Amino acid sequence: MKTLVITLALAVGFYSCQNSGSSESSTSAASTTQVGGQEAVQDDVSDPDVVKVAVGSPDHTTLVTAIKAADLTTSLANAGPFTVFAPTNAAFDALPHGTVESLLQPENKSQLENILQHHVMTSALSADFFQDGQTMGMVDGTNVTFTVNGDEVLVDGAKILGSVKASNGWVHVVDKVIIPQ
Repeated sequence: MKTLVITLALAVGFYSCQNSGSSESSTSAASTTQVGGQEAVQDDVSDPDVVKVAVGSPDHTTLVTAIKAADLTTSLANAGPFTVFAPTNAAFDALPHGTVESLLQPENKSQLENILQHHVMTSALSADFFQDGQTMGMVDGTNVTFTVNGDEVLVDGAKILGSVKASNGWVHVVDKVIIPQ
């Protein structure tokens, strides 16, 4: 038993001496490791999630900036399912002057988060699912109402311009920012 303890002590001491010089390199390697959730996974084979759909669209740079500022990237990149009503850059530009800049300030993060959550449902619904007069709940806890007239679908007055199927739901491009009541 005494031999086992001495052997174990020597092995620990030898291992510590061998790694004492490499702790600096392992620390620097750890600091360069990419941090993030599902959104940090590099996958060029699978269908993109709702965040990657938005990131890949030149018409949604303001939305992507807002999602990052509200720390919602990881949540929306997860399995879902999600239905996201994605306002275009032009929709954000139509807000009163200074609104977007104000919402992107750290002190307004909760307000921005609330507005963005008002654009998300926890289900994967294609545009043809929605019916005229239908009311549905959003992630922020409030409801929206759909208006359907022929092929035209509106959610609280924001027209769905197009839709993209994502790996974790649907992204419906809309022409207005949907402000919770």
